[in-house]
Amino acid sequence: MSILLRKIFAAALLAASVVSVPSLTLAEMPITYKDEGRALFHLSVPDFWTARAGGARAVTPSGSDEARLINRVIGLTPVSEDGIWMGFISPHGVKTFEQSLDYLRGVGPFLVNDAEVSDRNRISVGGLPAERLTGSGRRDGKVVNFTTVVVDLPRDRVAIAVVVMEAGVSPDLVSDVNAVFASFQASR
Repeated sequence: MSILLRKIFAAALLAASVVSVPSLTLAEMPITYKDEGRALFHLSVPDFWTARAGGARAVTPSGSDEARLINRVIGLTPVSEDGIWMGFISPHGVKTFEQSLDYLRGVGPFLVNDAEVSDRNRISVGGLPAERLTGSGRRDGKVVNFTTVVVDLPRDRVAIAVVVMEAGVSPDLVSDVNAVFASFQASR
């Protein structure tokens, strides 16, 4: 009988320790976006998502001879399934919402083809003014929805976030995307 009580006590202790230590169940990975050694913003990547960073490079859309300079991009994807991608960038020289739209027109074909914006509204991200565009288009031959968020950062910079997702993406992944936006904080 005492062995059974010890097993029950051990199981209860284990359950209590998992509940009382949220870092074991809700761990996140903090990321800081830097440009020329200066931190611009921070965000947290949910568990079971992969973060990739790429430096500045020139890209040329197919059927064009015009190269476009792309700054550092932080790309996020879940490890559990394909069909959703989230990226962050802070382009040099882009300081306003309208300049961001011009920038997005140039890089948009790399993200979504035949993009059609269905909604545009002002929101707040990390306590800062932001603008959100939503719409649909095609990527890799599939119909996708997209959300673009432009955040007005301090010191004449913006952060541009783009989320591209195929139909049928798990609601848990959409919750993860929302958690990333909720974690967003500008460096002061």
